[in-house]
Amino acid sequence: MAVPDFVKILEVKRYSKNTIDSYSSIVKLARHYFKRPLNKVDETELHQYFYHMVHTKKVSYSYQKQIAMALKLYFKEMFGRNINLEFLFPGRKPQKLPVVLAKKDVLKILEKVNNSKHKSMIALTYSSGLRVGELIDLKIDDIDSSRMVVHVKSAKGNKDRIIPLSEKILLMLRRYYREYAPKHYLFEGQKGGKYSASSFNKLLKAATKRAKINKNVTAHTLRHSYATHLLEKGTDIRVIQKLLGHNSIKTTMIYTQVAEPIVLNVVSPFDD
Repeated sequence: MAVPDFVKILEVKRYSKNTIDSYSSIVKLARHYFKRPLNKVDETELHQYFYHMVHTKKVSYSYQKQIAMALKLYFKEMFGRNINLEFLFPGRKPQKLPVVLAKKDVLKILEKVNNSKHKSMIALTYSSGLRVGELIDLKIDDIDSSRMVVHVKSAKGNKDRIIPLSEKILLMLRRYYREYAPKHYLFEGQKGGKYSASSFNKLLKAATKRAKINKNVTAHTLRHSYATHLLEKGTDIRVIQKLLGHNSIKTTMIYTQVAEPIVLNVVSPFDD
């Protein structure tokens, strides 16, 4: 059965657009690998496919888990088969501290961007703590200047949330809008339609390099920096949780490990 049929089932079940896009992409890759319909593939072959993705393609922890979830759901919904892929879920993910930029470094990056569209994209991502998928999914009317908020719709977990809109960002967006006149999405590609996440990360890396900042900076680095800077300014951790759209406060608590110690009232015993 075709992937579009799987997509329709996910849409009816109200999966988020990002999840639908990810799961359908995973199924397409698997079909391409086997070069035959997946209902002709047995569990042993699926296990070999996982070995190929983990050891040859070197997929990440999170993507490995996503492959297992997508294929398990595909076989259940399309063929009524319950396949055992849970044991292929990776073990506990090692916790790494997020990369965080100082505010002055964010400003340095923005200074190295002359294009008003690119500058607006970077500034909005940082000032609102957006995921890259949320940024490129924004429609023009998601920027509510009367209430001074950004309305993020159908984000991770299929949840909406409201984020404060900076006055400076609004002025920047208005200048960008007058120059580019986007039609549907707030930020569109050269040929119209949605801007791509890979293109955004590429332009961000280029600006970071020009700013001579020796860190691996991605869209998520800007989000991490937003959360950390809010914490350092004294914003309550539960407010930050809501602004980021985290289900669990435990996820948000990671920022207490990267905030400047002096802000958290922690000093070295040597200085006591």
